[in-house]
Amino acid sequence: MENLDVNEIIQTYVIPWGIKLVLALAIFYIGRIVVAGVVGFVRKVLKARGMDDILVGFLVAILRWVLLLFVVIAALSQLGINTNSLVALLGAAGLAIGLSLQGSLSNFAAGVMLIIFRPFTKGDFIEAAGATGIIDTIGIFTTTMTTPDNKEVIVPNGAIISGNITNYSARPHRRVDMVFGVSYDSDLRKARQILEEIVSADERVMKEPAPVIAVGALAESSVNFLVRPWAKKEDYWSVLWDTTEAVKNRFDEAGISIPFPQMDVHFDKGETKGE
Repeated sequence: MENLDVNEIIQTYVIPWGIKLVLALAIFYIGRIVVAGVVGFVRKVLKARGMDDILVGFLVAILRWVLLLFVVIAALSQLGINTNSLVALLGAAGLAIGLSLQGSLSNFAAGVMLIIFRPFTKGDFIEAAGATGIIDTIGIFTTTMTTPDNKEVIVPNGAIISGNITNYSARPHRRVDMVFGVSYDSDLRKARQILEEIVSADERVMKEPAPVIAVGALAESSVNFLVRPWAKKEDYWSVLWDTTEAVKNRFDEAGISIPFPQMDVHFDKGETKGE
């Protein structure tokens, strides 16, 4: 009787469950192979279309996890587990986690938008969320940039997407805005001529659009010249610094004074009273 009971148990429970377990493991194993193949194919297609590496990695990661979730559900379904209840449980857990991580989910959504719409990419020099620097990485939750003085700044994506983004690298050319003041008794024609010579002699300055040199304001103590040449974005700072130095040297040689704040102190000469 005991042998019969054991045989019945084996035939009724062990063999069917063993078959289900083997099939579930086979589905999971083969499913992982299929997922890897599909993900690799999608990666190649996206890269062949010239998509950004960050965007490709993000889309491929999402695709991998979604497909693996279907594989796991299919394997559990083979074991006879009610996957409908499992999906409902995962949904409820996801809602609870989402409510407790609203800030993180906001940064995640912002990261998705940054990766999809790409207002900037790796290597761009930007100003956003109170920080200025070169983009190193655009992550799902944060963006990392390096400041001009070589400090690493990690900014939440939500802070970036919620404010203005100034991308200094988005255009191939930039206008260099400079203001040079000369005293009222200086020769304005001579000053303009010197500024035009300095700008035209610089090979980094573009011919088109033509540089602008004009009197911009009659200030309290100076006549201000606006000097606005165009240059390649990589030449912006060198043009700014070199032009400023050249203007100072040439103005000194020509006897054109650059006003600076001064204070005149007057003493009244009166008789000293005795004590």
